[in-house]
Formats: sequence, structure tokens, C-alpha cells
Amino acid sequence: MKTILITGCSSGFGLDTARHFLDREWNVIATMRTPREDLLPRSAHLRVLALDVTDPESIRHAVDAAGPIDVLVNNAGIGVLNALEGMSMEAVREIFETNTFGTIAMTQAVLPQFRERRAGVIVNVTSSVTLKGLPLLSVYTASKAAVNAFTETLALELQQFNVRVNVVLPGRAPETRFGENARARMKAGVPEPYAELAQRFFAGMEQSTEGEITYSIDVTEAIWRAANDPSSPIRIAAGADALALMNNASNNASI
Repeated sequence: MKTILITGCSSGFGLDTARHFLDREWNVIATMRTPREDLLPRSAHLRVLALDVTDPESIRHAVDAAGPIDVLVNNAGIGVLNALEGMSMEAVREIFETNTFGTIAMTQAVLPQFRERRAGVIVNVTSSVTLKGLPLLSVYTASKAAVNAFTETLALELQQFNVRVNVVLPGRAPETRFGENARARMKAGVPEPYAELAQRFFAGMEQSTEGEITYSIDVTEAIWRAANDPSSPIRIAAGADALALMNNASNNASI
């Protein structure tokens, strides 16, 4: 029976991915900053561990406690919505510490066991905003685009050890708390010169139709594919909107 370690399992894609793999009889190590045993069904195949991906000591403890794993899913992340002028550099660094450096640190922590066994899969969860930019998301997009580049370059390094690396790119998922949490980090709010732009942006989000969004199952199935299908592409779009953006990007690149 294979073992998967998933970061950021307190809600959203991480929580649903943990359920998805548990239902398919994998050993699941669900990690979160503040462990909660009530979020997932009781199972002999489940362990819930504390993990803060911005804390090296927390990473070391979690990886040691997890023991050998077959798949790492770097899902932990935080969002922010604001014009660049409305963000402090402290806030910018906070986003990169979790989304980018946390992903790199977790990957680095598990690589020795993967390399020694000459087996393993790393799945990094980013975002379709890296395929087409949106206003008020410059810092968040930059943090995720860095992970895309990291993933594709790392895959070249690890081919010789039979270790696969994939990136899953979800689209906009209203059923998650991303938007709510991202807006909460505005703190001082959008600077006045950008207020009209922000109003148009939020109005556009509200008008999106169901066919243009991503559901959690789209993401969990994409992660499942990455974990189990050696022939899967490095980049996997998750959700109808993400898939459309990826196809458009591919078509434009071929022109």
C-alpha cells in the first residue's frame, strides 16, 4: 500500500485530496499547521501531523514522523488580492515564504529518500493565473509561477533517479475559501487609485458561469493522475477554465 503526504489539509484542495486517496486505500499523512482529527474520517490508514512549511524545524519533525513516503503533494499555500502598491514587502515575503519557499523546502526534505530508493512522485499545486494574468494578483501569481519553473527544472534533475515531478494548475474555485482568505489579507484595503479596477474585477468574478470554474474534484483527480500515471504531462490543468487557458496558451505558442 502506497503512502502520500499532503500539505495544507485543513481545508480546500488539501482536505479533499486526503479524502480522495483515503477512499482509494492509500496510507495518507495529512498535514496542517494546527492538527484537527475531526476533519477526516477515522482510519487506520490516516495520520494527521502538525506542519508549518515556513518553519525548518517543523518540516524536519514532520518528515521524520512520516517515515518513507511514495508521493509528496505540496498543496499548502496562501492567497492575497491587492494592487502591488497596497502591499507591504512584509506581506510579499509572507506569500513567498509559504507558496514558493515552503514548496522548495518540503521537496528538498523528501528528496534523499526518493533518490536513494530511485522512486517517488512530487506534485506541486499552483494556479491557472500563471497562464493568464489577472489584476490584483501580481504577487500571488509570481509566487506560483516560480513554482512552475522550479517544477519543470527539477524534473530534469531527477529523471536519472526515476523520480517524477508534476505541477497541477487549478482554475478559479468558488467552493473553496481562497477568495475569502485572500481578501482578508488586504488589511488596509485597495489603494484608492485602483478602487475602480478592483470593483470591475470583483464584479467579473461574480458573473462567471458554472462552466467556467474549477471544482475540488477536478483538482483531486488531477493530483491522482499525477501520482499514478507515469505518462502524465508535467503540467496538468485542473478544471474547465484552467484547461481552456492551457489550450489557448498552447495554441498561441504554436502560431
